[in-house]
Amino acid sequence: MSDQQPPLHLFAGIGIELEYMIVDRETLDVKPISDAILHAVTGDYSPEYLKPGICWSNELALHVIELKTGLPVDSLPAILPLFEKDIRRINAILADHNGLLLPSGAHPWMDPFTETRLWPHHYNEIYESYNRIFDCRGHGWSNLQSAHLNLPFGNDEEFGRLHAAIRLLLPILPALAASTPIIDGVVQPSIDHRLEVYRTNSQRIPSITGEVIPEPVFSHRDYDQEIFQRMYRDIAPHDPDEIMRDEWLNARGAIARFDRSAIEIRVLDVQECPRADLAIAALIFATLRFLVEEGWADYAEQQRWPVAPLAKIFRDTVREGEEALLTDPGYLRLFDCRATTPLTAGDLWRHILARLRAAGLAPEDFAPELQIILEQGPLARRIRNRLGDDCSRPALAALYRELADCLAQGRLFLA
Repeated sequence: MSDQQPPLHLFAGIGIELEYMIVDRETLDVKPISDAILHAVTGDYSPEYLKPGICWSNELALHVIELKTGLPVDSLPAILPLFEKDIRRINAILADHNGLLLPSGAHPWMDPFTETRLWPHHYNEIYESYNRIFDCRGHGWSNLQSAHLNLPFGNDEEFGRLHAAIRLLLPILPALAASTPIIDGVVQPSIDHRLEVYRTNSQRIPSITGEVIPEPVFSHRDYDQEIFQRMYRDIAPHDPDEIMRDEWLNARGAIARFDRSAIEIRVLDVQECPRADLAIAALIFATLRFLVEEGWADYAEQQRWPVAPLAKIFRDTVREGEEALLTDPGYLRLFDCRATTPLTAGDLWRHILARLRAAGLAPEDFAPELQIILEQGPLARRIRNRLGDDCSRPALAALYRELADCLAQGRLFLA
């Protein structure tokens, strides 16, 4: 979302950010050369390549590059070819360095304690501050690639309604977007292991991440008092120059960016190709819109939910994905689901999509992609099912090479 544009009202646009790993073309080991990519198009080590359509930028780790909409867009299908075109362009640049882009939310065998290299150029003082305070060599800092959704609000009332709806939807997003079942070369207990480590990566200063699910605050004033000021107080002893005193310090699963009049959703693992990321984004966008319009539950009911029950559901879906059992009937009723027995998170998403279709709000441009995700499970489930019991390096390399092909060719990975 651009800082220079006047605020958009609810659902008038969306911003998308997609992060990808850079790996060696032969070995698929991480290759820390994002600065070489940006140098190839800017002529220097600028952290951003700004242009119409899709912009490119660096991230904390030097083996990660981000593609993002420069301005909010009002059509996700329209920007799909732009993302795909730029992925082809970056892969062409990387070919000169014997590299390529690799999707999914984490590298399957990277050792972050020996292979991490931080961005050494512009904004390095911020990254060095993070590294000094938190030690950014762990998986939760240097081996994670996410998709961020930025949704605008036009005023304080709109912020409150959007924040209420996002808080309710965050717990079940891993059931759609988990893509990180393999870390350190083995199948992890959590199907979304990126989020399992993400929720503890700031444990030295717990107020930065909280419980991932944001606190129930619905105005700029309350958000500042209960979230921002608490973070700033807690980090102050470690940050005497106030380098970190900014809204981006907030690491909750959705963060308010009042500087750009948007809320940024941060719990989505990046998928195998932008087509899958945009399909998930479109379903989230439509679901949030229906929630904000009180299609299932009124605003007062949405505001009533504290952190604890939502955080429990979130932890369950981080661990089990679409197979997580939802046992709280009150939560199911928020989506007008009157089931008398527990449902899985996948069942709830299928219910949500059916209700959106009945209301004429379903993202039909991405119907084939959503069918794969809802029938075969999130990418993490498809990866697990394809691997079976064989987690050897050759099996992992073959599977992740296919994921690289999916990214290059713009197609979904099938179980």
